[in-house]
Formats: sequence, C-alpha cells, structure tokens
Amino acid sequence: MPSRNREISSARDYHARTAHSPRSVQTSGHRLDWDIEPLPFKIYPELPAIPLPRDFPAATADTLTALSGPPGSSSPLDLERLAALLFLSAGVTRTMKYRSGAETHFRAAPSTGALYQTEVYVVAGDVTGLEPGVYHFGPGDFALRRLREGDFRGAVALAAADEPMALRPATLIVSAIYWRNTWKYEARGYRHLFWDSGTLLANLLASATALGLDARVVTAFVDGEVNALLGLDAAKEGALELIPVGGEGRPAPPPPVISPLDAAIVPLSSSEVDYPLLVQAYADSCLEGEAEVIDWRESAEFRLAPVVPLGGLTALPPPRMTAGRALGETIQKRGSTREFSGAAITAEELSTALFHATRGSAADLPSGLVDPYLTIHAVDGVAPGAYLYHAGPHALEPLKLGDVRADSAFLCLDQALGGTSSVTVFFLADLERVLARLGNRGYRAANLEAGIIGGRLYLAAYAQRFGATGLTFYDDDVVTFFSPHARGKDAIFVTALGRSVKRAPRARARLGRS
Repeated sequence: MPSRNREISSARDYHARTAHSPRSVQTSGHRLDWDIEPLPFKIYPELPAIPLPRDFPAATADTLTALSGPPGSSSPLDLERLAALLFLSAGVTRTMKYRSGAETHFRAAPSTGALYQTEVYVVAGDVTGLEPGVYHFGPGDFALRRLREGDFRGAVALAAADEPMALRPATLIVSAIYWRNTWKYEARGYRHLFWDSGTLLANLLASATALGLDARVVTAFVDGEVNALLGLDAAKEGALELIPVGGEGRPAPPPPVISPLDAAIVPLSSSEVDYPLLVQAYADSCLEGEAEVIDWRESAEFRLAPVVPLGGLTALPPPRMTAGRALGETIQKRGSTREFSGAAITAEELSTALFHATRGSAADLPSGLVDPYLTIHAVDGVAPGAYLYHAGPHALEPLKLGDVRADSAFLCLDQALGGTSSVTVFFLADLERVLARLGNRGYRAANLEAGIIGGRLYLAAYAQRFGATGLTFYDDDVVTFFSPHARGKDAIFVTALGRSVKRAPRARARLGRS
C-alpha cells in the first residue's frame, strides 16, 4: 500500500483550492476578527525561564561572505553562541511602542503579515553552559524553558534516520503554529509555513557560518516522533525542519523514554478557527517510519535539469563578494519594505543579490526546485521587461521587453509594491515533476527552497542598503504572464527588491552586541 506521502493528488488539490485569483479575492468574505487576534508568543506559564546571555558573540563577518562563504567550522557549541544563533534567526530585534501602550515586536527574519508563526526548540546534549534537555525558545523574554530533562539527541537522530546527528551538540527544531497565520490567511497559510521557516533558515545558516559553526537543514524525518518529543498536537502545530548545529563531539547516550508532555500553554486566542485543508496537507506529507525517511532522502538526491534557454542570454556583471556590512548589522537593519520609491538599483547590485541568494544551502533538499522569473522595472543597464534568471551562467534570459510595472503590480494581488520595486522575483516550480519524485513532501520542499532564497535575497539587499519585501500573488495569472516559457509550472512565492522610501525611525533596538 503506497504511503500517504505518495498520494500526490493531496498536494495538487491543496494547491488548486488555495490559489488566488482576482475573483476569489474579490468574493472572499474573510475579515480579520481582532477580538481573537493570536498572541505573538507561545507561553508556558508554569515552566521557569532560563535567561539566555545577552552578551553573545557578534556576527561580524561580511553579510555576503556569510551567505556564500564556506560552511562554518566544526567548533563546539556553547550557550553564548547558541544565544547568538537564536537571536539572529528568531529573536526580537526591536519593538515599536504606541501611545495606547500596545507594542509591535520586530523579529530577525521576515514573516508573512508579521505574524511570526514559526517556533524554535532546542534539543541540547553537549552545549557548554546548558544542561541536556529539550527546550522551547521564547523570543519575547529571550529565554529557554525546559520541556524535558535528559539527552534526547539520539531520539532526533532516530527520527531522521541520521546517525551523525547524535554526535552534534544540539539540534534546533523549527515548527509552526498554524492559527497564528491562518487567522489572517486562512488555509493558504500552509504555504506560508515554509516561506517563513525558509527566511528564518536563511538567517540561521548565514549566522552559523559567521559564528564559525557547522549547521545544515534536515527535512526528512518521522514527523510523528518529532512532534511527540516536543509535545505538539499536529492539528495545531507541526515540526517542519531539523537543524543539527556544531562540530561532532561526545556521542549521545540512548535516549530516555519519551513520555507525554503535560506542560500548560496559554491559549493564543479566546477561540480559534480550524482549517482542515491545511491540517490534511500537513498530515498527507508526513513520513511514517525510518524506511520511508531513507527512501525519501534517496529520492531527493537529484537535481532537476536546469532550464534550457530558449533564446539568447543577457550577461550580468560580476557580483560583489563583500558588501561592507556585517551580518549582525544587516539583520538588525532588515525590515520588510512598506513603500518603494521606484528608483533604480544598479545591475551590479541585482547581480550580487541573485548570485548570493541562489548558490544553494546546506540541506537535504534537491536544488533547483524553483526557477526565478523576474520583472525588471528600474535596474541601470538592464532593459525593463520580463526575464528568467539562469544561475549556472549567471545571466538573464529576456522573455518580453517593455514597461511591465502595471503587470507586475497586478500579479502581486494588485499591490503597488510589485510594480514600484526595482525588480520583482517570482518563483515558479514544475510541481508535476517535483511531486512525482518527492511526493506531497515535495510541495513542502519547493515552498521551503523559495523561502530560503527569498530570505537570502532580503539579506543581500539590506547588506547593499536597499530594501526587500515578500508578496503574495494571483497564481494562474503569474504563470500566464511568463508563458509560453512558464507553461506547465506553478507560482510558488514572490520577493520584491528596490529602494525603500525613507522614514524616520520609530522603533528601538532590544539587544546591542550583535
């Protein structure tokens, strides 16, 4: 009997039923219910806080070096470096206070709608300064709370069918609380889980490199075992990715028995709305045993053949290898642009952003699942129009030339940002081929790769002192616009780049040394 993951009609059905069109958006009766707006943080009221050190190592490496440099060294992991990783990937970088007393918390990595449904847990076994255990990271008070005592690295390694993971000092686990996103985006939020965890992972991997730490992303694991370890109800919150961190060291002992967790959690809202379509999509992409994990990982050991140019290529100038801004500073300065000025960036700046965003990441994902299609509006030295970026030759393939600002804004759900940017990047994927090879979990993988590249575009843009933002889109219209070249593909994600309209700063930094 085939596994649920191999019944790929599930992913196709989910994608079709959550596609945006002008009609679906206009006829949607969904309105935000502010009375049940979710809390921004997951709170365990009965667990004592373990404050993380705030005087942690600074990520002083140049941002572009951290993005595309060699992987971090096999250094051991201590509490200070762990604190830096957590802050630079999932921490609160600054807050905005209003006269009413309300606060908005800005995070290190971007999130759709600034809803921050992504959570981070730490399975620690050999971290200097931290007792072995399973911890939840609380960005609000920058503290850990221990959910389990003991060394459970072996349990994570078993779930991932990856013995070397048991030798790493710790594994970070990224999850998502669905309601915090579906409150605004409904069932389409399943896509957002991977866009947002992807942008967080872009920060985390770059930060690990800057801090001299080895790190990689593991997406194949037995979901039920990891969720049980964290005490998660997969109908509400599910594990998404594992990230073993640090050099190999003391091996993990046999893991303790994983008993049910009964830690109290403060409800996010007085009531929640369930979206069974999202829950089903998650369940149908789960892996159910070690043999299926191994089989999936073997299926992922491929690279989709690069798209063959149908016409001539426009060479991009050589990318810059440094930006002159440290990664820690870039992350502190990063935000999602709310208004582009329409001014141009240079061809070198575009070249640099595309190059460093698409060089691949340390992950068990096959590369090349998504193709970057561009609408170029204001790039000095590049004619306006629609293009496909080819990472191999680092060149653009012109698809249609001319002013496409209005088209791009329309494609981005009629949002002006899509057209006032200097360039807007649309990620498209051949989902038929991806799902045939990887099953429903391939849908996770394609959205995650787009999220990671989008996150790296953010970092490359802010390192060069211009802005970026993620956008949603009209699915079929994006494909139609880039056809005939894109015929048969599906729209996955959008990131816009350009000069931000400058406004007076209104937020204050939370932590200083990084």
